[in-house]
Amino acid sequence: MIERDEEKELPPSVGLTYNLKRNKTEADAEFDSIETINAIKKALIKSGCSVTLLEVNKSLPKKLLNKHFDIIFNIAEGVNGRSREAQIPALLDFFKLKFTGSDATTLCLCLDKSLAKTIIASGNIKTPASQVVESTDYKLNSKLKFPLIVKPNSEGSSKGISDMSVVKDAKQLKTIVRTLLENYGQPLLIEEYIKGREFTVGVLGNGSDTFVLNPMEIEFIEPKENQIYDYCVKQDFQDKINYVCPPDLGRIVTRNMIESARKIYEILGCKDFARIDFRLSPRNELYFIEINPLPGLTPGYSDMPMIAEKNGISYDGLIAMIFTSAMKRYGTDKEITMGNAVMAV
Repeated sequence: MIERDEEKELPPSVGLTYNLKRNKTEADAEFDSIETINAIKKALIKSGCSVTLLEVNKSLPKKLLNKHFDIIFNIAEGVNGRSREAQIPALLDFFKLKFTGSDATTLCLCLDKSLAKTIIASGNIKTPASQVVESTDYKLNSKLKFPLIVKPNSEGSSKGISDMSVVKDAKQLKTIVRTLLENYGQPLLIEEYIKGREFTVGVLGNGSDTFVLNPMEIEFIEPKENQIYDYCVKQDFQDKINYVCPPDLGRIVTRNMIESARKIYEILGCKDFARIDFRLSPRNELYFIEINPLPGLTPGYSDMPMIAEKNGISYDGLIAMIFTSAMKRYGTDKEITMGNAVMAV
């Protein structure tokens, strides 16, 4: 273990950028509670950092310029539009500040579900057939077969997805399209619904240091015809979901899922961490559903910390590993300190 001179070296100065959740409505679903923000802050302090909280508002640019930061730990989701998750990374790039997580380009690509699917399909990875519609005056692609699932094309946290999202015929499809267009005011993704098992996979690191955690299965306690891990289910997950990790998949399917997750992560240019969702058909055909390069980090609730915990990584360890990955990526000498912190967790 490399020793450092505690008297001469200051702790890394970290800015924590975030959007504060102010209510429990779906509109704020992607934002973070003060409890989550404090949990991340506490983990970073345990790893030897000094931490400044930076809520995303109009005063943020001034705060970024008025204080030195070695790096920004970014969990901000941004506001308005399909490029919202890229708003803070783009600002940080403009100010030439280092930050954790993927850059603005990757965040834009991944939030647009259809665009991400198109890119991933070009890498010979299966993803359900789909089309994007922008109005009720649409013509369904004749290649799409019912049942279909409809969702906003650029939302996270399962916003806009419910039991009504899976449709069996043209009449149901027309109804849900009209409803979602009115409620979300954005293009919709119509996608073939893959019946089967649902999985989410966490990925950490960069380049040769990238590693994929054991997949976690989203298993419904009370099975039903269309099992949708939607917004409402997530609010009541303790009574509705078993999180199984590692799942009973068999060596070949597990390897395929892990290798696919790594490939998707690399194709989309993800950095430091991300979470990828898959469906496995009854015939063991694996389908990429979507990716979240800025996954939630709420302790005991968000999928990414759950996956980490089931893979033997504590919450504080997960935060330290994300931070270490970013510091190493930027080539800063302070990575040694953070590397020790990770090993000590």
